[in-house]
Amino acid sequence: MARPFDVSKFRKAITKSVPGLSVGFNDPDTWISTGNYTLNKLISNEFDKGIPLGKVTVLAGESGAGKSFIAAGNVVRSAQEQGIFVILIDTENALDEKWLHALNVDTTPEKLLKLNMSMIDDVAKTISDFMKDYKAEYAEAEDEDRPKVLFVVDSLGMLLTPTDVDQFNKGDMKGDMGRKPKALTSLVRNTVNMFGQYNVGLLATNHTYASQDMFDPDDKISGGQGFIYASSIVIAMRKLKLKVDADGNKTSQVFGIRAACKVMKSRYAKPFESVQVEIPYETGMSPYSGLTDFFEAKGLLKKSGNSLEYISPVTGEVIKMFRKPWNANKDGALDIVMSEYDNDVADAEEEIMDNIEETTTEVVNES
Repeated sequence: MARPFDVSKFRKAITKSVPGLSVGFNDPDTWISTGNYTLNKLISNEFDKGIPLGKVTVLAGESGAGKSFIAAGNVVRSAQEQGIFVILIDTENALDEKWLHALNVDTTPEKLLKLNMSMIDDVAKTISDFMKDYKAEYAEAEDEDRPKVLFVVDSLGMLLTPTDVDQFNKGDMKGDMGRKPKALTSLVRNTVNMFGQYNVGLLATNHTYASQDMFDPDDKISGGQGFIYASSIVIAMRKLKLKVDADGNKTSQVFGIRAACKVMKSRYAKPFESVQVEIPYETGMSPYSGLTDFFEAKGLLKKSGNSLEYISPVTGEVIKMFRKPWNANKDGALDIVMSEYDNDVADAEEEIMDNIEETTTEVVNES
């Protein structure tokens, strides 16, 4: 009988011979909420988890679709509440301190570092230099002793290449359409590999443009396909007008935007799921926005006349209300459905695993 392979010896040898190699799995253990339960669910498959550290997440959409609101507002605030330090790279010269304060973002130096950059190469060097210092100081530290850091770049689409600047100075406005997609792809690919096992993540916004393909009408994300392949999570956003007042009544006046979010890629949930999230100008996004529609689509809320009805599989209790009270989470109704939905999913997954284990045992015994 052949001797078993001594993996410990091989692991030790390859770790020494290959610089920067990490051994084992790098499953994320720190997640940052997007500020919306439905969007969290579509990204991570859990209501209270949004984007992960150790990975690269991209929010892409047209101007005014709510990218900066979610990235520089909701996610940064959620990160700070978890003790995560934020490095905010502003490439559009658009993120004013007053606006961030209105979104309850802490701009003190202990919580946030804001950098203003316009060059792709500068962003790449900043992240690279940071990770070199981070690894040098914390490579031997336990995971819980390493500080958690989130880079937020708003936006990738506004970054310039040296050729862009050189042509502008010469009065040549052709732009650098060849190198820029490659540079963006390289930036994301290298960032993914650098973060790996560490408590550091990147959230970036990007621009989209209208598709010219009649067979593929979805908006295209600038930066090319390589850029999308290198990212862990990609969410495409479209801007719709919100013509509903604070009481939920339809009106001809525009009270905000309705951000149509579609998860184009996720390693943690089923892709191509969508949600429309309301962002009123006066009050900002509700964490429950879109949740009623989500549960209705899943068949948990069912129409009963002009109302929506939910029958608890746990207690048998019937909750029946019009759509507006559901949207407002009256009496915590949506919280109840969320909790019981998660429990049902967990029970179903446990039952599947039990069935697999029983089947495997039977096959082994028969053989």
